[in-house]
Amino acid sequence: MDACMFSVLFLSMFILTIKAFESNCPMVKCSHDGPDIRFPFRVPGRQPPNCGRPGFDLVCTENTTMIDFPTYGPLVVKSISYDFRKLTLLDPKHCVHEVFLNLNPSGTPFQYYYLLKNFTYLNCSTRLSPSLNQVSCLSDSRNHVYTVESSFPMPFSCKQLKAISIPFSYTPYLADNSFGLGFTWRLPGCEDCESRGGSCVFPSKEGLKTGCPSIAKDKGFSTVHLFSSGTGSMIVSILVFILVMTTMISVKVYFRQKLKVDEAGENENLL
Repeated sequence: MDACMFSVLFLSMFILTIKAFESNCPMVKCSHDGPDIRFPFRVPGRQPPNCGRPGFDLVCTENTTMIDFPTYGPLVVKSISYDFRKLTLLDPKHCVHEVFLNLNPSGTPFQYYYLLKNFTYLNCSTRLSPSLNQVSCLSDSRNHVYTVESSFPMPFSCKQLKAISIPFSYTPYLADNSFGLGFTWRLPGCEDCESRGGSCVFPSKEGLKTGCPSIAKDKGFSTVHLFSSGTGSMIVSILVFILVMTTMISVKVYFRQKLKVDEAGENENLL
């Protein structure tokens, strides 16, 4: 009975230790209806550095989830799909083609979620054919900006702004703040991890590596993350100590009971 009680005590301490570690990397939100923020994303100041990957920092600005791209600036995070590794963004300036024109994701962990096609941005001094739609948020009375396919012949009144691979050309029938602003990310060892019921983790705190082992998943928490981090080493030491103490007490109880049985047998022989 005593041994069973000590086993229950050990398991209880193990579970409590796991919960204590999990609280070090809590899932956060910038607002009630905002996206869940967890590994590989994190909010500096609210989640420790080991809870996310470099380049995945998010910011809470007036209850709005934001991400900052060095080549463009802040964009609003509309949603994060961890299963499909999709980051859906909104442009607060309501000009998605300004984002396409200036944002360079090559220096970030992200790439466009949709297939890309080669387009050319033209800046024309006069309006072109009515069959072509000018990018309204980039145009004014003197500058008429268009997105055309790369094979489009250059008009005399136009000059090339940029030839670039983007998901879509301009159309006035789609929202100027979000259409096409979907990004994905890739972490070595984490491909399709979430969709298979796993969670990307750090096998090494110092190396910031990732993996997708078989785990007990709870809000992105991983037992492998637990035992591989610096905090995990301390937790393992505590658990080993509890195990050793439990074993010693169990052995002591066993010999105490055995001694009682032996003394009872000797008393029977004397009678």
